[in-house]
Amino acid sequence: MEQKPSKVECGSDPEESSTRSPDGKRKRKNGQCSLKTSMSGYIPSYLDKDEQCVVCGDKATGYHYRCITCEGCKGFFRRTIQKNLHPTYSCKYDSCCVIDKITRNQCQLCRFKKCIAVGMAMDLVLDDSKRVAKRKLIEQNRERRRKEEMIRSLQQRPEPTPEEWDLIHVATEAHRSTNAQGSHWKQRRKFLPDDIGQSPIVSMPDGDKVDLEAFSEFTKIITPAITRVVDFAKKLPMFSELPCEDQIILLKGCCMEIMSLRAAVRYDPESDTLTLSGEMAVKREQLKNGGLGVVSDAIFELGKSLSAFNLDDTEVALLQAVLLMSTDRSGLLCVDKIEKSQEAYLLAFEHYVNHRKHNIPHFWPKLLMKEREVQSSILYKGAAAEGRPGGSLGVHPEGQQLLGVHVVQGPQVRQLEQQLGEAGSLRGPVLQHQSPKSPQAIQDWVALRSKGLPLGQAPPQSPGSPELGTQPG
Repeated sequence: MEQKPSKVECGSDPEESSTRSPDGKRKRKNGQCSLKTSMSGYIPSYLDKDEQCVVCGDKATGYHYRCITCEGCKGFFRRTIQKNLHPTYSCKYDSCCVIDKITRNQCQLCRFKKCIAVGMAMDLVLDDSKRVAKRKLIEQNRERRRKEEMIRSLQQRPEPTPEEWDLIHVATEAHRSTNAQGSHWKQRRKFLPDDIGQSPIVSMPDGDKVDLEAFSEFTKIITPAITRVVDFAKKLPMFSELPCEDQIILLKGCCMEIMSLRAAVRYDPESDTLTLSGEMAVKREQLKNGGLGVVSDAIFELGKSLSAFNLDDTEVALLQAVLLMSTDRSGLLCVDKIEKSQEAYLLAFEHYVNHRKHNIPHFWPKLLMKEREVQSSILYKGAAAEGRPGGSLGVHPEGQQLLGVHVVQGPQVRQLEQQLGEAGSLRGPVLQHQSPKSPQAIQDWVALRSKGLPLGQAPPQSPGSPELGTQPG
């Protein structure tokens, strides 16, 4: 049976009363709002599903202007006050109309008087300027609470343990001692001339073109860059404890990733260049035409996104350690040991990020996503985009030889095993070729490649050029 709507005659003094049910919920008699509740302005977080508007008896939607009302009566009361309409209202029946959800639109004066009688507060209705100011204040309070919550969460996050600090210091020193030019790279870099690498001139067997001058410049810096990656890895105790075969696999897998990361963190937005090996600043087209193909786009995009993170040396070092100790490489022997090592670096990395207290929201998960970008975007973008047979690097075959990252197999592993104990190990066998130092030598190399020369066969060497793997004088 439908409950009758509350009826209050205009001009009468409504009795204010309220009761509470055993469960503590407020119940009102005669549809009235208690004086105490009306004056307090209390807004509950929920309503009974059958709660009725104290003005017309329709379904209530919440506390509005200090009374439980429906949306219709709320809007009517607000418009009346904002537009100052109540002096214009009149009643044909001597202000004695009964207001319910059927008759509420028939007499504006009696409806307004009932709004006042049940306790709706005129002073709570805001004009446009006050409403804008209130919304602005609400937004400011929300932003303040968000910042306070972020600060509290940062303060509660764990920071590195003493053991993790030792791990962090070793990785940081390993990076700094193998990072060319250190923090002075901007002052010491040299820009590759604009006329180099802008127009590819030599056609490859797969139809692509390479700028020989740019390619030649890159060969001069690639050997020391690879050597520094190897030296960085050998300074990490967890890496040195692994079998020689696993060290080789890990280094082959991460070499391009770490070199790309080191270049990406040296992206300069002002000149839109990457600084390779801490000394050569190159533009996107120069890097692309010099042999790296579309991988150059991935490295530049990574550099742009990382520039917002403001990474310090320690964060770059730990990111390199995480890339190095990756169990995604096929053929590993000590997978569990490598996985535990990576987890140790990841945990130390996360705690160090907590220690730095970056202002970027969700800094840690965003940085982890960038770590995955280093692996996936750089390694697979080119191959996926162009479908080259150049392997997972997506680099021109000449670029792969340039980077010295093609696979070492068979008896060469034993040769690598012997050299790993020496300083600068992996310089010879991993690279497997000599570095052409002149345009003529590169042209000869390209000619041999176009005739189907196998990738592992040494290309021609110009007179007097040192082997790739020896430190240039």
